[in-house]
Amino acid sequence: MFQNSIRSLKFTIVLSMLLGYFNFADAQSFYNVTKYGAKNDSSKLATLAIKKAIDAASKAGGGTVYFPAGKYLTGAIHLKSNITIFIDAGAELHFSDNFDDYLPMVESRYEGVDVKSFSPLFYAYRAENISITGRGLIDGHGKKWWDFVEGYKQDQPRSEWQHLFDKENKDILLPDDPKQMKRGFLRPPFIQFMFCKNISIEGITIKNSPFWTVNPEFCENVKIHAITINNPHSPNTDGINPESCKNVHISDCHISVGDDCITIKSGKDEPGRRMAVPAENYVITNCTMLSGHGGVVIGSEMSGDVRKITISNCVFDGTDRGIRIKTARGRGGVVEEIRVSNIIMKNIKQQAIVLDMQYAKTNVEPVSNRTPKFRNIHFSNITGQVNQAGYLNGLEEMPIENISFNDINMDAETGFNISFSNKIEFHNVQVNTKVGPSITASRVNHLVINGFKSYKPHYDAAVIDLKNVSDLFLYNSFPVAGTGTYLKLSGAGTKNISIGNNNFKNARMGIKKDKDVFETIDVISGNKGQ
Repeated sequence: MFQNSIRSLKFTIVLSMLLGYFNFADAQSFYNVTKYGAKNDSSKLATLAIKKAIDAASKAGGGTVYFPAGKYLTGAIHLKSNITIFIDAGAELHFSDNFDDYLPMVESRYEGVDVKSFSPLFYAYRAENISITGRGLIDGHGKKWWDFVEGYKQDQPRSEWQHLFDKENKDILLPDDPKQMKRGFLRPPFIQFMFCKNISIEGITIKNSPFWTVNPEFCENVKIHAITINNPHSPNTDGINPESCKNVHISDCHISVGDDCITIKSGKDEPGRRMAVPAENYVITNCTMLSGHGGVVIGSEMSGDVRKITISNCVFDGTDRGIRIKTARGRGGVVEEIRVSNIIMKNIKQQAIVLDMQYAKTNVEPVSNRTPKFRNIHFSNITGQVNQAGYLNGLEEMPIENISFNDINMDAETGFNISFSNKIEFHNVQVNTKVGPSITASRVNHLVINGFKSYKPHYDAAVIDLKNVSDLFLYNSFPVAGTGTYLKLSGAGTKNISIGNNNFKNARMGIKKDKDVFETIDVISGNKGQ
């Protein structure tokens, strides 16, 4: 019994020593910024104190720079490898609106072009294992930045910052339209990590970004989880813009901003093609988006390619568009292997789904490395109350290719409008329009329409209106009572039309063929009421 007691006592002493060691180690790994001179009443600029805390943690091999409750005023914060910024509940970081607090200029990227410019508010360059976490708030106080840009006139004298930008960017590789770059005043992103690995941004609330809000560039293994972004109606204050990154997970975020909520990019025009770093392996899930030009947007800066993207389980309520993929001649690059599923859209002011290759109006040109491509993009399980169901607009020399829509239900002012596209498929799609056809298509090849429905047909407009469409297969259609015309065909280029297993008995006219359609329709089997 006595020996057992001795053993128990020894074990307790050893365990206490170990626990004491670990508690000591944990305490040592936290670097409280107030102990390095930061004031938590915002009475003094804390930039230097925060730098000291980061340097101390870095010297020890890494650690957590801790912000307890209170308000802190700071300029640019530069992270190093193995550093966590922990902003506790009740803590607020307020970033200075003095532009000089973001000098000297650093290596950055602005709308897909590599530049030296104002330091981002949070910045890291070639670092690993970095994070920003906590339940606190960071406020970018962006209004002064917005006002400077919106009030700038080309004929006014150039500021000291613009002269500095000119000096730092003498050999900059410009995009096709260099207007903004030549202006020489580029607002900094709120959080921009460049060429970094193993990034985590979690839990925090962000507001009033000067420019794009969360903008990792050329990074690998990026996790953005459960953050809230609130930017008012303001210029270019996108929410999350991972550009030319690999292995990105965005989940459980709430975003309401002055531009696009989440945007995927990979460089612009020749600068982007020369870097040739794609955006790939992205997962976007369980997010809500309220105000913004688009819910999830790809492009228009996609010159380094965008591929292997999944977007799922999201709600867009009040954005201008739902899913928007955009580009233009001159960008080059490929957008491919995209999956969008389980999405609810409501109060969408423009289109639910956009694939637009003529985002900027340009003239037809020979296919080259300047020619962009959209292909292998698939949408499923989407419910929407929107203005327009969808807009697909390819290039004459490079049509959109291999797009599918499955199990979609839309109430819309107007339906799908599709042009310059190949291999388009609709399966079990319902589009109820207030005016006009549910599908309008022209210059489309290989179109499959299976079980397409409209429960609000219009007597004076066809449900499906096709012009110069070839290789159509329409089957499993069952128009409802009150349908005027279900399928209208026009254009001398309309040919190779096949139909099967349709019941047109409720339509005044199942198929209407204009005089300029010369070919006969191939009826496969099972049609009624044609």
